[in-house]
Order: sequence, then structure tokens, then C-alpha cells
Amino acid sequence: MSIVLGPNQYGKAENRVVRIYRDTGRHEIRDVNVSTALRGRFAAAHTDGDQRDVLPTDTQKNTCYAYAKEKGIGQIEDYALDLAKHFVDDIEPVDGARVLVEEYLWERIDGHPHSFVRSGQEVRTAQVTVEGSGEDRRVWVVSGLKDLTLLKSTGSEFHGFLRDGYTTLAETDDRIMATSLVARWRYNEPVADWGKAYADIRQILLARFAEVHSLALQQTLWEMGRAVLQAHPEVAEVMFSAPNKHHFVVDLSPFGLDNPNEVFHADDRPYGLIECNVTRDDAPADAGRAWQMIAGLS
Repeated sequence: MSIVLGPNQYGKAENRVVRIYRDTGRHEIRDVNVSTALRGRFAAAHTDGDQRDVLPTDTQKNTCYAYAKEKGIGQIEDYALDLAKHFVDDIEPVDGARVLVEEYLWERIDGHPHSFVRSGQEVRTAQVTVEGSGEDRRVWVVSGLKDLTLLKSTGSEFHGFLRDGYTTLAETDDRIMATSLVARWRYNEPVADWGKAYADIRQILLARFAEVHSLALQQTLWEMGRAVLQAHPEVAEVMFSAPNKHHFVVDLSPFGLDNPNEVFHADDRPYGLIECNVTRDDAPADAGRAWQMIAGLS
């Protein structure tokens, strides 16, 4: 029997970078959370403790801050692409880099030139993976959002499900459906305006959540993903993770009160977790490492 080192990577997670643009009296703010992960010639660091090919994670952190100044933070996809290409092109032992950026939005207070209040209903995300160089280079861009809390007070049912000896859930043809949505979409080609594409896809997700008369959260996610792919040929696939934020009707009969789906108990756990991937069958690009997240090696 032989023992070998499997896939490995290392990086600096959750570097909080805030960039203030002071070019005029009307300041601009960009607020991001950046995680980097590098792959390459790092086996000796594990097997022998030899660090000669290891770029310190502290250096990766510093690079995120330096690039925020040198190149600025425009669209987060471009910022992530710049960082990932730098690590692969300029750091010799590195043959693959992944950069995940989360953006937190701010808006001005009453039009004041340099005072802001945190805004936004979700966190915008971008994950860029770059491997190789020259003709062998491969680039994957996955954009998305998380923590988008959605609720519809009717237009949702859940019945006809499988039952066994442990099933107690009552069927319903009128329920609250709520979720804190994570949605990510993989581009099969670069787009001219990442921000415009993000805004349009977000609006499609919201519209379909509202419009679809849902027989299950699974069905709603399918319809949301299908609508995105129909409207955006540059998107190869959409991945969803949606916790079912349960709302249970409160029994008010002990108080002599009727409760026709008006008063609910919001229960944060346990919760159903619905996940799916909606894909076009003619997507031209190989997913490769696009969906491999910073936190793991799967």
C-alpha cells in the first residue's frame, strides 16, 4: 500500500476590502469580501514542510488590497478575474486560482456626498476560476446572489406527497412560501456588462417567484431557472439552494378565535433545504472546476 497526497489548495478567506473613491467631493464606496485559493506545486509543503513554493496567505491578502487601489473595484467579476489571472500568470508555482467576491451595497443618506447607509436585499457574489496559460488557459465565471429573502402569502400548495408510518404533515392548498435564496449562474462566455446581466437575471428570478402558482418550492426553482436560461443564452446553467422558511398556522381556538391563514408562527429550524441545477443541454462550455467552492475540494 502507498499513501499519496490528494487534491489540495490554500488561500486567504474573507478579506474585507472597503474602497472609497475620493476623486471628487461626492465620494463612492465599494465594500467586498474576498476569498482566494491557489493550486499548484505545493506537495512538498505538505509532505516535507518545504515552503519554498508557497506564496504566503498574507501576501494574497495584501494583493487584494493593492489591486483595490491599483486597478480599482468596478464590476466584481472583473476584479476577481484580475486577481485570479495575476496569481496564475505572475506566481510561478501556481497553475490554478479561484477568487470568490461578495459585495455589500450602500446608498447615500439623503443625497449627502459622503454619508451612506447599508442597503440591498441580498449579497451579490462572483466566483472566478483560472487555470493554465496561453492556449491551454481555462476561465470559469459564476455570478450570483445569496440571502435574498422572498415570501409569497398565497399561491403556494403542497399536497399529494409520499406518506409512510412516520408522516404527520397535513396537506395544504394555500400556504405561505418563503425562502432565503442562494442562486448562482455559470456563464459560458464573457459578457460586456456584468452588472446589467446581474440586474436582469435578478429581476427574472423575482418575477417568476411571484408569478408561478407553486405546487412545491422545487417547481418554483425550476421555473425560475428555466426563465433565466431562456432569456440569457450566455448563461449555461443556474444552481439554486433554497431553505424552506416554514410558517405554521397558529391554533387560536383555545381563545375562541378563528384563524383562516392569518396568524403564523415563523419557525427557523429545522427547515427543508431544496437544491437543484437547471441546465441547458446545448451549453458549449465544460463546467470543469466552475462549481468547486472555496471551502472544499469536491
